[in-house]
Amino acid sequence: MLEELKKKVLKANLDLKKNKLVLFTWGNVSEIDREKGLVVIKPSGVGYDGMTADDMVVVDLNGKVVEGNLYPSSDTPTHLEFYKAFQSVGGVTHTHSTFATSWAQAGRDIPFYGTTHADYFYGDIPCARSLTKAEIEGEYEKNTGLAIIEKFREEKLDPLEVPGVLIKSHGVFAFGKDGANSVYNATVIEEVAKMAFITETVNPDVKRADKFMMDKHYLRKHGKNAYYGQTKK
Repeated sequence: MLEELKKKVLKANLDLKKNKLVLFTWGNVSEIDREKGLVVIKPSGVGYDGMTADDMVVVDLNGKVVEGNLYPSSDTPTHLEFYKAFQSVGGVTHTHSTFATSWAQAGRDIPFYGTTHADYFYGDIPCARSLTKAEIEGEYEKNTGLAIIEKFREEKLDPLEVPGVLIKSHGVFAFGKDGANSVYNATVIEEVAKMAFITETVNPDVKRADKFMMDKHYLRKHGKNAYYGQTKK
């Protein structure tokens, strides 16, 4: 079942290690088949070396295992809440990458300081609130997703325009049109987080870059009037 999707999700997960976003088993990627309403995700606690497509786990949107001999990632309920809330999202990545997670632990958004940021994120990369004691002691992973969704709805954010988020004291989630694209966005978040950290180190009084610069750089790569890259003639 979903053999090609399993291969795609395996590669996306292996790219986490290739892109130096994870140590040990500190991350996971999933992708959804919207027609079937099924999600393929990394198995829980399994290392990347030697992992195969057959190890990927298929679950439905209620978290029931449909196919697979291993338990799905413990973060599966978080991924599922995103798929249910954001119909445009086709892939989700979770990491504890060093610089981005440092911003999350500090409880800070990653501010827009320059064009590299604006090429991929239309605005600051937000940091969602900490979970309450009751949320942590309850359905922790599901509540993690709900807290992030709450943040996006409160600030009227589009997960394709701002395809990533931090959650306080935890780590990073990135969104994409598929699993591979969500890994790409998670990689960008880590680099932007590193740049922002260095920027504030060099100049502690730095201010956000101008919105007109953000508009120019984001919109030249995204939207109906985008002109960056090669177009079909």
